Amino acid sequence: MPQAVMNLLLVLLAMCRSVLSTWDTYYGEVHITGGTAVQPGAWAGIVSIQDPWKPGRGHICGGSLISREWVLTAAHCFTNARNISTWHVVAGATRLTQLGPEVQVRQIKQLRVHEHYIPGEERNNIALLKLDQPVVCSHYVQLGCVPDTTLKVSELEACYIAGWGGDGLAPTAEEAKIHLIDVQLCNSSLWYTGAIHTQNLCAGYSVGGIDPCQGDSGGPLVCKDNNAAFFWLVGVASWVKGCARANQPGVYTSVQHFYDWILVQIDPQPDRGASRHSMTALTPPQKPRQIPTLLDGFNSWPFSLQKLAEFFTQAPELLQPMTALWGHKSKCKH
Repeated sequence: MPQAVMNLLLVLLAMCRSVLSTWDTYYGEVHITGGTAVQPGAWAGIVSIQDPWKPGRGHICGGSLISREWVLTAAHCFTNARNISTWHVVAGATRLTQLGPEVQVRQIKQLRVHEHYIPGEERNNIALLKLDQPVVCSHYVQLGCVPDTTLKVSELEACYIAGWGGDGLAPTAEEAKIHLIDVQLCNSSLWYTGAIHTQNLCAGYSVGGIDPCQGDSGGPLVCKDNNAAFFWLVGVASWVKGCARANQPGVYTSVQHFYDWILVQIDPQPDRGASRHSMTALTPPQKPRQIPTLLDGFNSWPFSLQKLAEFFTQAPELLQPMTALWGHKSKCKH
């Protein structure tokens, strides 16, 4: 076969692979589309869920620490999964190829997929992992702030996503700023045409360009509180049609919608009052006192607790309302 023909075939095959990875599928084989590299410690609550038997780095999905023993992620990450107890949960990492001393690796003790999840339908696409050992909280490992029903999630303005992409191929975790999109608009005929449910959030841009893709599944959608310097864990990356297409933003499972389900799974005791108290201890006050405008100089993405603490070393009394960016300091001791 002439070399010119061979080269043409190779080009066509490459183009076909690109189309197959994104066209009318839930998960393309790329990382955060339109993202930028994450700085160490900036996303202290994100974890990489890994299957050691998978070729490459084993990265399957992202997840979020919501307590020292529990990780919140997507149910579809475990469709047809085997030997879950051998899987790894990597916390505190930015580069999956270079795990430093700040990284903590745990195994999965329990997997709890939502009882009404049906593979392929993507409803109730939420799951919890119980770790074999609690994580030790640090500047690189913190807990997510889980919103209860009193938070008006739709009013949050500055939101972010992060992930490593399929197979953890991104040299480092990537992040991107996005916006929540009205669910009714997202469900309209020119968008997702009725595929969005009350348990979903849509986030991205109407023109496309930035979205999660395969490997970012299960990872966090966080939004900055409008009145204070912490971030709410509002969504779990669920699915997207293609990657970064116009009028087809990322679809997320609403963490707030499943707040009570999370409580029951973490503490299945009949006395729900005690478990509700323990869970809300992970969340900052619903109406925190106003943070000084001095914070406005910071960029709007999840900062490590260490960076904020250094900034306020001359004013320790200001630290109290800032005990959590990813989680509540009283529940996540250094």
